[in-house]
Amino acid sequence: MRIGCTKEIKNEEFRVGLTPDNVREYVAAGHEVYIECGAGDGSGFPDAEYIEAGAKMLEKAKDVWDISEMIVKVKEPLPEEYQFFHEGLILFTYLHLAADREQTDALLAKKVKAVAYETVQLPDRSLPLLIPMSWIAGRMAVQEGVKFLETSNQHKGRGVLLGGVPGTPKAEVVILGGGQVGMNAARMALGMGANVTILDINPKRLDELEHIFDFKIQTLISNDSNVWNAVKKADLVVGCVLMNAGAAAPKVFKKKYLKDMKPGCVFVDIVIDQGGCGETSHVTSHDDPVFVVDGVIHYCVGNIPGVVPRTSTIALTNATLRYGLEIANKGLEQAAKDDRPLSLGINTYDGKLTCRTVANAFPDIPYCDINELI
Repeated sequence: MRIGCTKEIKNEEFRVGLTPDNVREYVAAGHEVYIECGAGDGSGFPDAEYIEAGAKMLEKAKDVWDISEMIVKVKEPLPEEYQFFHEGLILFTYLHLAADREQTDALLAKKVKAVAYETVQLPDRSLPLLIPMSWIAGRMAVQEGVKFLETSNQHKGRGVLLGGVPGTPKAEVVILGGGQVGMNAARMALGMGANVTILDINPKRLDELEHIFDFKIQTLISNDSNVWNAVKKADLVVGCVLMNAGAAAPKVFKKKYLKDMKPGCVFVDIVIDQGGCGETSHVTSHDDPVFVVDGVIHYCVGNIPGVVPRTSTIALTNATLRYGLEIANKGLEQAAKDDRPLSLGINTYDGKLTCRTVANAFPDIPYCDINELI
């Protein structure tokens, strides 16, 4: 199979879909790999390393898209890349279609076989291609939130040091959602000395988290009353609620809460790629990351791990390589038949919408079972 990888064009996105080591694996399996010149520069992988690994370098992104049977990316294609879609192309990347009707329509119109990292799901409901970025995003959410708690920034944060010092109060960190993102956010916040409260709808998960953190956190069942009372006291709120793979995030952080929150506190909406879990959230970028609503600083960057690209790229491709090789070696159809979790990653196929959670977001687009199409 001809595998391609282009430079990411999303603002402040420096990750890359394939590393030179990945290229070496594809080439060893008998495949051809085409890389856009400079694609790996942002992650510290120069063209020379790709050439040494066996890749063929092409000057223009269009040339890579045109020659490739499968494109491996990191972030969802942007509108200026839709022109490169062609029938039968396999696109393997994060897609987040439930929050992106324009991209969904473009993939369907061009009959792209689009496989979304975020909906590949194991029998235990875990998301193996989302977990590595969840680890990073959770930790960075606290790291970034701390910056905007400083009074020195233009939005005048509360001026709170997360762990305080002897004789002063510790900051209160509230985490909405106890999954992989929430757990990693809690780990970072605790490490910095904060008081941490985690809210989740699953009592069993809260029990697990209390044991994981040796009972050093407060846990609460997530409901409107508990969330409202918790965020009133918070200096930093981290929103990481996601109910189902590929689905739009539920709006659990309500606009009505803001009037009761501390002026200059910070809300980080990690699931903004899936539409966000805050009613007042909208996507921002690393070069303009925050906005203020009713005195609450909102950080809603859509690609948080993009600014630690080397760590993020290596962590992501460690997880995606196995599935990419499976598709290349067998073809998408046979790979999906042999691997149920991979089949759940197929969001569009031959002009049909094949992910149920995305179809729930767009009820006017018919859903088709991928197993009936392959």
